[in-house]
Amino acid sequence: MTAGERGRLARLADCCHYCSRPSRLRATIRIALTVGVVLTGINEGDTFASGHLGLALAWKVPLNFVVPFVVSNLGLLAGRPDRISRPGRRS
Repeated sequence: MTAGERGRLARLADCCHYCSRPSRLRATIRIALTVGVVLTGINEGDTFASGHLGLALAWKVPLNFVVPFVVSNLGLLAGRPDRISRPGRRS
């Protein structure tokens, strides 16, 4: 493993540790659940109402929850105080 790969793995581990703090995780899960329910209602509401539940829903509905979870965590990382205050870092 090269030094660059080790550095990327270390950054990824640091990001995961930062986002998995219980208070942050509660917030991002709450966002994902709220937005996921709304997106599911908007995107799949007519399918649920018609009763034609197909196999496609098996991957569509979970994505309605996963995407907001990922986006809210990326927002946490983008606004991370140590990211902003690091000298010599390009934005």
